[in-house]
Amino acid sequence: MALSRLTLRDFRNHAALEIRPQAKFIALHGSNGAGKTNILEAVSLLVPGRGIRRAAMSDMVNNNGGGGFAIVAEVSGNVIGTGVTADQPERRKVRVNESNATINSLGEWLSVIWLTPTMDRLFADGAAARRRFLDRLVLALTPSHARHSSRYEKAMQQRNRLLSGAIPADPLWLDALEAQMAESGRAIQVARTSVVTALSAQLLTTPAGPFAQPQISLVDKVPTADGDLACTWRQGRNRDAAAGRTLIGPHRADLEVIHSGSGQVAEQCSTGEQKALLLSLILAHAVLVSAQREEAPILLLDEIAAHLDPSRRAALFALLDETGAQVWMTGTEPELFHDIGSSAQLLAIGQH
Repeated sequence: MALSRLTLRDFRNHAALEIRPQAKFIALHGSNGAGKTNILEAVSLLVPGRGIRRAAMSDMVNNNGGGGFAIVAEVSGNVIGTGVTADQPERRKVRVNESNATINSLGEWLSVIWLTPTMDRLFADGAAARRRFLDRLVLALTPSHARHSSRYEKAMQQRNRLLSGAIPADPLWLDALEAQMAESGRAIQVARTSVVTALSAQLLTTPAGPFAQPQISLVDKVPTADGDLACTWRQGRNRDAAAGRTLIGPHRADLEVIHSGSGQVAEQCSTGEQKALLLSLILAHAVLVSAQREEAPILLLDEIAAHLDPSRRAALFALLDETGAQVWMTGTEPELFHDIGSSAQLLAIGQH
């Protein structure tokens, strides 16, 4: 799933940029503000979701451009493109091999996982952030997860609006929405459980190394697998109407992470330990993707090397190499990537 070409037009500070990766590691270096992270963000938009920054599409448009942006990539002989136009700056469009496609279908072509400095607060930011992280891991292994998540979210939003209305909602309409939520919700639960189970097993086979070893579990605040979600929501309409939201469902799930060495939950670990736990999860997940999809994923690591001492940096590069993934990394100095050796393609990124 490695990219063989990436072309940007009017994306962020890049009016026109083309990169032709020729190595397993693409190391982007340059001063702060040069646009290194913008390149990673562009790659992250080649899969479903809002990218590494979760920004509005209109915020990604180059201020000096024509009002839209385009991202085009070649992968395994296929051409994938996404972007917005000046007349619809918030409506993201997708094309695959010159044909229109849906955003959710992008997961069938690529698996992309990232780690950014803002994710250092993943364990302190609450369940919603961890749930998004888990769903990103799930999507890399189960492309249909994006479609089920979208259908579930839309149906739940409609249900919430109906329950909060001044006029009592039509019970048959609510029944239909809850049935749709239940169908998609079960698919979400199954996919999450499968990935957490497989990733837990993968972590157990990972030898002890320079990074903390995590234990993970899914905290799913829904009835048991044999329970009737639609019935649960039907019986809880008055409660949810009073709360103004749906109180039970897959949208309340959480990913619990425990430091194997200390037994502490990740929220109580130091910042350094939390970063190490995340690294271990990303590395194990990359191996899992390679095994299950028979193609290595793309990893985006923003400013990861600068915060590691030389020995851990070298160890990280060695572990990344074992995953088989195409790795896009950023750093201010090229010296940060010298331990990678000939597997690295160093690209200086300057102001545009």
